[in-house]
Amino acid sequence: MPAFRTIVVTVDDLDAAKRVYSVALGVEPHTDTPYYVGYNVDDCEFGLSPKPGDGRDGSVPYVDHADIDKAVADLVAAGASVVMSPTDVGAGTKIAVLADADGNRFGVRSWTAP
Repeated sequence: MPAFRTIVVTVDDLDAAKRVYSVALGVEPHTDTPYYVGYNVDDCEFGLSPKPGDGRDGSVPYVDHADIDKAVADLVAAGASVVMSPTDVGAGTKIAVLADADGNRFGVRSWTAP
């Protein structure tokens, strides 16, 4: 069953946010790049990303699906709109970002072992 397992928070200052969330979560990040800082917290991924610069900010929850392309097509058929098409972000991970009818953003993620 699909479940939300990833939350990405957009921030103005990635280094400042990393200092705060490393203490808050009690762990160091497993990924630390200029475009993404990721933490493993139990069975969930918590990430930090720079704000995209187009006025969108806030948190984006991601739901895992085995077939991201089918999931996106099904969601569009149900009324969602695509904000970012499925994109390979490395390490066997693809993400897409969609919006519901009210403009609330959420993501879809697929992962395959390298």
